[in-house]
Amino acid sequence: MSILASAALLASGAATAQTAADAPPEAGSDRDIVVTATKRNESASDLAGSVSAVTQADLQRLNAQSLSDYITRVPGVVFNDYQPGVSEVVIRGVASTTYHEANQATTGYYINQIPLVEPGFPLVIPDIDAFDVKQVEVLRGPQGTLFGSSSLGGAVNYVVNEADPTRIDAGAEGILSSTRRAGDASYAAKAMINVPVVNEKLAVRLVALQRDDAGYLDNIGTGEKGSNDLRVRGLRGSVVWQPGETTKLAALAMYQQYELADQTYVLFGDKPKTFERNTNVDEYQDTEIQLYSLRLDQELGAANFTAIGSYTQKKADLAFDDSIFLGIDARTGTPQLSSSTGKSTTYYGEMRLASNGDGPFTWLLGTNFTKLRSDSTDGARLDGIGAYIDANPGDFGGQPSSVIAPGDLLRRTVSTNRVREIAAFGELGYTFLDTLTLTLGGRVFQYESRPRLQFLPNAALIAPFDYQPGSQKESGFVPKVSLAWKPTTRFTLYGLYSEGFRIGGVNVYSAATGTPLTFGSDSTQNYEVGAKFELVPGAMSFDIAAFHIKWNDIQSRLFTPITFDAYTVNGGGAKIDGVELSLVFRPSRNLTYSANVTYNDARLSGLLPDSSAPGGGYAAGTQLPGASDWIIANQLDWELRSSPLRPRIGIAHRYLSAAPVAFGATLQKGDYSLVDLNAAIQITDGVEAGVFAKNLFDAYGILNAPFSFAGSVTRPRTIGASLRFALR
Repeated sequence: MSILASAALLASGAATAQTAADAPPEAGSDRDIVVTATKRNESASDLAGSVSAVTQADLQRLNAQSLSDYITRVPGVVFNDYQPGVSEVVIRGVASTTYHEANQATTGYYINQIPLVEPGFPLVIPDIDAFDVKQVEVLRGPQGTLFGSSSLGGAVNYVVNEADPTRIDAGAEGILSSTRRAGDASYAAKAMINVPVVNEKLAVRLVALQRDDAGYLDNIGTGEKGSNDLRVRGLRGSVVWQPGETTKLAALAMYQQYELADQTYVLFGDKPKTFERNTNVDEYQDTEIQLYSLRLDQELGAANFTAIGSYTQKKADLAFDDSIFLGIDARTGTPQLSSSTGKSTTYYGEMRLASNGDGPFTWLLGTNFTKLRSDSTDGARLDGIGAYIDANPGDFGGQPSSVIAPGDLLRRTVSTNRVREIAAFGELGYTFLDTLTLTLGGRVFQYESRPRLQFLPNAALIAPFDYQPGSQKESGFVPKVSLAWKPTTRFTLYGLYSEGFRIGGVNVYSAATGTPLTFGSDSTQNYEVGAKFELVPGAMSFDIAAFHIKWNDIQSRLFTPITFDAYTVNGGGAKIDGVELSLVFRPSRNLTYSANVTYNDARLSGLLPDSSAPGGGYAAGTQLPGASDWIIANQLDWELRSSPLRPRIGIAHRYLSAAPVAFGATLQKGDYSLVDLNAAIQITDGVEAGVFAKNLFDAYGILNAPFSFAGSVTRPRTIGASLRFALR
């Protein structure tokens, strides 16, 4: 049976909320996309800053499901595609690792402006499934004024569709594909329904999805082919109540779960282009996120009032096989596992007022409150060690296993954190002579944290301790200023200064490794000039931005020798200079070409200390991990709109130049090109069938690596088919 026929059987009602048969946007129309990530509805062409929006139509044309399918097509963006649920978007090279930051990420993540990351180590970095997503907004450059911490390089805001009280709507999508080297097929089944309960007043929208991505790595230790299978499940619900023309109350609920059967890294060794792992047991990883929010929008004549409240819960459970370094334990005959379990809950509240109208004076004033509680247990588990301890008490100071190895845990570190943040933020703008707009912004904030780090009694008989430094406060002011000149609707020239920051934290493994107990905050300062042109109305647009970023007191993720336990230190600084160019060209009604080119020079400006490195650290001039000098993305789309079938075909190319995977590493990520091919026809009104090939030429590339001997690699060529249905 062909893949297309199988997909049809799988998704007889399959679709998405809006078929990709809809006409592609006119060239230059991206400039008219309304973005919300600035906490007000604004045209992208009017913003004094660098912002991109990947629309729902874009996502469908690309058969996108996760960030890896589309986010690197945005200028200045690299994706550290690590383990699902903890992979990080890096903007403008602001990162100290290609692996996983040991504290807050350097990019902020939001859904409908609601924070998805907490003020501390993120247990989960949600990769929201692309189904029924209206658009994904990417703000490049520090965003500390409006968004607070964890936006050193920029921010990503998912905009999901809300319930629509004006009409019934439904959609579904089915995808079936085959990846070279994978033993099984991959599939996705997704559906949406929107029902007005009270016409034009009250509506409910429900989304459900399940996705199985077949593994393509072989674990020679366990004998499993395609060991890294991934299952994604998700539910999303929206309720919108509009009791009057000026009042809107919206509730959003979301649940998304990732179940990874085995980790995604390979062991490079002497084998070029390997897809092999080697562990004695599967290294599983399970993550989940739940989010519940309520939002009120009220028009007050001269101003609009918005109030948001949300509750977010995250859970993570994972294991790594230490026996690949230590061998099988001779006492028990079992492999030692590094284990980690954690849970966090975040309460968030925000109120703001924004000016309404077209006058020369605009303003936005707001305040927000965040409360975090996080708890995690990290340690080493060795099945059977408890029985061995009780049979040989003399080797363990006479202490029973119930005290020093409960649940067969050789050692346990319990870290907790309680964080409260309160902040006030605002932006004031004034337009002179109808063409020149000066905007001043700022954020006053205070964080209060109460970290606690407990190293419990253990089978290694390392002295336990309980580190409680008490309440720690950090406050500051984050400024922003921009000047934009817009002499016509087709041209904008701007200058911008903005800042970002992260708060400090504690090192979980410090007790056993002798690494520093704590680390401090770091910050970025961004100087940027840019221009946005619509050279030919409806046919050609061109944007360019040049920037200089200073990164101060870098929080750098380092690793101890032998055991490879992660810890964070502050040190040195970095300077990042770059240029981003975007072009959209439509030579005919049916043909659209787009290109994004980024040059990025990201290097240390001072010594970054590392006692295990030659010379005691990394000198000024060292390239930042994963900060490729060149990022290039091209896309060519053709669609015959005059035909009833509306056939379309698109080809997309991405290139990433080489960059070190870590400080001091010889291994490099990048230096590869990926080519994707997509084609579709409209079978009947609202039903579209398509085929696609991702990584068409089966390019092999390294995506990330914490060390020079292990890392994640690109997914091999994947060929598949999709079937979509949309009621409207």
